[in-house]
Amino acid sequence: MQLLGIGSRIRHSEFGKGVVTNVTAKHYWVTFMENGLETIDLDSDVEVIEAVEDEVDTISFSEVEQSLISILRRWSDATSLTPIADKWKGGSLVLKPGDANLTDKEMPIDTFFHKIVMVRDRLRVMEQKINSSKNLDDQEKVDLQQYITRIYGSLTTFNVLFKSKGDQFVGERSK
Repeated sequence: MQLLGIGSRIRHSEFGKGVVTNVTAKHYWVTFMENGLETIDLDSDVEVIEAVEDEVDTISFSEVEQSLISILRRWSDATSLTPIADKWKGGSLVLKPGDANLTDKEMPIDTFFHKIVMVRDRLRVMEQKINSSKNLDDQEKVDLQQYITRIYGSLTTFNVLFKSKGDQFVGERSK
């Protein structure tokens, strides 16, 4: 059996995708994308996505942390964990057409909320890419940033869904 090194990416049948962050004589410490830190036996049945063959004690915790952040950003389409307001949990969104001959469309509000959070997170990434771009001059960055701010403003309608005020959309503030 191949011993996996720190930084190896695996898929576990119960916990999902994760990254090996420590190895002991009997266990792997794995940070799973959806389940957090778990310890699993060295002989656990896992699918190896990407094996890293390093000496166990040659990497610092800081390097593991940076590696994990990089791997999760690169391979994950998961968004940040943003809680929905308690009053909406388990609810549904109903779209009722103006034409009485057509049927309503209903979906779990959690699904809709997840899509709103994905829009917000992708806007944040776009903002970061604009601000760090070497191909845009400062005026172009300001112009694009203003469009993004207006988009955030248009999405403030959905703030009622967020549990935490810090997760909400913020458009231009009044002066």
